[in-house]
Order: sequence, then C-alpha cells, then structure tokens
Amino acid sequence: MTDRTPFAAEPTDAVERRSTKPVVVYPNGTLVAPDLDRLRKARETLEKVGEVIVPPRDGRAFTVPKGHFFRVVGIEGPQVGDLNLWNANDLNERFFSGKTRALHATHLSVGDRLWSTLPSLRPMATITHDTLGWYGWDDDGAGVHDVIGTRCDPYTNRLLSGGDYHNCCHSNLCRALSSARGMSFGEAEPHVHDVLNVFMCTGFTKDTHQYFMKASPVRPGDYLEFFAEIDLLGALSACPGGDCGRSHSSDVAACYPLKVEVFRPDTDLLSDWPFPDRNGYVSPV
Repeated sequence: MTDRTPFAAEPTDAVERRSTKPVVVYPNGTLVAPDLDRLRKARETLEKVGEVIVPPRDGRAFTVPKGHFFRVVGIEGPQVGDLNLWNANDLNERFFSGKTRALHATHLSVGDRLWSTLPSLRPMATITHDTLGWYGWDDDGAGVHDVIGTRCDPYTNRLLSGGDYHNCCHSNLCRALSSARGMSFGEAEPHVHDVLNVFMCTGFTKDTHQYFMKASPVRPGDYLEFFAEIDLLGALSACPGGDCGRSHSSDVAACYPLKVEVFRPDTDLLSDWPFPDRNGYVSPV
C-alpha cells in the first residue's frame, strides 16, 4: 500500500473541518421506485424460454427481450460472475456501474436498477429476486453483488505480476460479445465495460479503505433475478477466481459453470408497464 503519511501539518481547525455532516448525494426516495408488487405477480406466471450455460473461466452472451425476466444461477459450486449489459439494438448504450452505484449503493439487491450510460441514462433492468438477500452486511463490512470492482483484466494482471493470463473476465466478456455480434476481439473490446459482480462478496477494509474480496456465500441453486426494462444483450463471465476467496486472474481457484435462464411472463399483466424512454435532457448548445 502507498505510504499516506501526511506531508502537511494539520491546521488548527482540523477537528472542525472533519466534523461536517455527510450528505447523501442522491437521497433515498428521489427515484421513482419500481412497482415490485406488480412484478411479483408477473413472476408467478413465468415460463422458461431460454438457457445458456457459461463454462468455468469463460464467457457467453445471451439476449433478453423487453418485458422478460432472466436469472444468473449457481449450479455446481460457489462461483462469481461478471455481468455486462447492452441495449440489444445499440451497443453504445450499456450498463453504467458508476451511476448505478451512486443512485443506489455499492452492493445491489431487490428493487435496485441497473442504469445505462449517458446520454440515455435509463433503467436497463430491475432486480426482482435475490436468494442471497439474507446476507446483508457481515462483520467485515462486506456484502454481495457489488458495483465497486471493475472486472479482472489481463492488463492489470500484467502490470502487477508481469505475466499474461488470457481468461480474465475482461477477455471472456470480449470473446462473448465478439462471438455474439460477429466482431473481432478488437472491435468488441471497446464495448466491454465495468460490471455487476454477481454473487461476489466484497467491501472496503476498515483501516486502509482498500477494496477486498472474500469467499462468496453463493451455493448451487442460488440466483439473482432481473426484469428487462429494454431489449437486452448480456454477457456473463464465470470468473477465474471461482468464489473469489483466494485469488483471481489465474487457474489456481476451483471454478464452476454458471447458468443464465430467460423467462417470459404473462404479458397481459405488464401490458401498460412504464417501459423507460431514453433520458429527455437536451443540451441548449
């Protein structure tokens, strides 16, 4: 860790400066909440219409029509997944993890939404069920499903270790998008973005405030479920870190496949659902 010993002496009013009260940037209640009761009723009518298996240390793409539900499911062992989402009709509109974090929290669960990039800035998906919702915050300050970490990638791995590893989540997502859209790796790579770390258990250390990971509590049968607010193209990487309790960007950890399931509800129940348009802001210049 970088030595953060201060070079400047504390001013005489240091205590007063530190004592100012925090202000939540986007207060709870500012956003219009999704109608979860209505989505729960729709969930009772789900019919499975698609499934994709994501092999260990690999990635796969999938599509979800607007108004459908999809799940990321643990199936054989504790495994973390890195999720990317795009507008299926416009790859320039993609998941914006930083704004999602600011609007909701560092870790997501039921009722939170995955927001898209500027200038569209609209909900792409709403979380409707979370079998790990019981976890909350543990004694280390960790929670699950974070929008803090960016994704393991070969560039940072080379920077820190001097070696090359080709099955980082970044590379897996690039290959998944490349295959789905008939692009080269180089054409796909600029569209791959910061992720939702599905099932990952993370936080910040209490003394140094560094990002940490610990073994995920996910078990076979656990899932995180979403409602698609727009037509979605998704890509999921089964992280080479497995449950991310030991390492990542290597073949050391035990890894397992993940499953993506797509479901169609009774569409009559959502016939007048307020599907979001792109953000209406227009610059005056």
